[in-house]
Amino acid sequence: MPVPKDEFESLPPCDFYTPDELLEDDQMYTVYEIARLLQGIEADAEIDEGTESVLLDWAIPWVMTNADDLVVAEPRSDDEPGYYGLKE
Repeated sequence: MPVPKDEFESLPPCDFYTPDELLEDDQMYTVYEIARLLQGIEADAEIDEGTESVLLDWAIPWVMTNADDLVVAEPRSDDEPGYYGLKE
């Protein structure tokens, strides 16, 4: 159910990081690491599975929206995810 805006103390703009702001030029990241970084959490932080699922809901559209600025690398093994990095 919708909630009135005046019930919140603060309503900052809905801004997202650009790839250049979020990722290091010389690094590749999994979507799980990107999900953490988008929330201001260290890329290697331990989080529970439920939280990770919620964070992925934000990260996957971010990757798709910023695809023109990213490169992708196939997983190095069958049990590893793909990697994303900044396009040079």
